Amino acid sequence: MSLDPILNAPAEVQVHVLAVIAAVTLGPFAIYRRRRDRVHKILGYLWVSAMAVLAGSGLFIESALWAMLGPFGPIHLLSLWVLYTLWRGVQAARRRDPAKHSLTMRELYWQSLGIAGLFTLLPGRRINRVVFPETPEVGGAVVVLGVLTIVTLAIIGRKRRGGTT
Repeated sequence: MSLDPILNAPAEVQVHVLAVIAAVTLGPFAIYRRRRDRVHKILGYLWVSAMAVLAGSGLFIESALWAMLGPFGPIHLLSLWVLYTLWRGVQAARRRDPAKHSLTMRELYWQSLGIAGLFTLLPGRRINRVVFPETPEVGGAVVVLGVLTIVTLAIIGRKRRGGTT
């Protein structure tokens, strides 16, 4: 493992990585805390801020592999989606709709940090070079296993809820 790909990256990438670390760390404490008290609110504000910085900084990272419109590619749509979903989750809390707020924030955590984070392990990506510097193809295998796991869990969940596959 080598941090050189991050330490030698442009500032927007470094800010993005720091925001990811904060969001991944704070998320479970903010969104799975049983008591909805002042600590939940403070952790929630910190998590939403980290997610906003994460998404905002992501807009400034050039998409060399997938550029379609200047420096922008499909991955930049994820940043816009995160900002929109954060807004929806905060609005639900302000409207005193805890069920919608909780569902929105939990889905955002797992979809944006879990699924998108998984794809950072693809060969050729910076995080792949950090985690698998000698064997980048292992990152591809991890992504395939992760996607298979997510699909399997989705199918199991749908069957439990009585849906069709």
